[in-house]
Amino acid sequence: MTRPPLPPFTDETARLKVRTAENAWNTRNPDIVTPAYTDDSVWRNRNEFATGHAEIHALLTRKWTREHEYRLAKELWTFAGNRIAVRFAYEWHDGSENWFRGYGNENWEFASDGRMARRHASINDLAITEADRLFRWPLGQRPDDHPDLSDLLL
Repeated sequence: MTRPPLPPFTDETARLKVRTAENAWNTRNPDIVTPAYTDDSVWRNRNEFATGHAEIHALLTRKWTREHEYRLAKELWTFAGNRIAVRFAYEWHDGSENWFRGYGNENWEFASDGRMARRHASINDLAITEADRLFRWPLGQRPDDHPDLSDLLL
């Protein structure tokens, strides 16, 4: 199995890899997201650590069970060889309709087949009001004409 684009990345392929990952995560479906990672992929996500498909799938299932109306935007920060660094923001609400915007950075390392072997995510949440939301597209993929994080000054 391969997950193009493959490393080593160029500016164009790194941007495509970031957008492809964003689109997958915006499905909020662990069955779609998990196969993008190697069978033994290692994650650090906030204070959770996961290794392999079963643990990654469980982490994502827990995440999207508590993060309602999740909408994510990612932006390429830098890349070299088989590594990509991104920054991101996402908005969601809990079961009590309290809205949050998560901000963070991720460091990704890819196997030669294009699947992610390592993912290190640092994330901070900010409580926001419903009126403060910036990500209001219909659930699913962010529209191509939606402003990027830099355009939104995030």
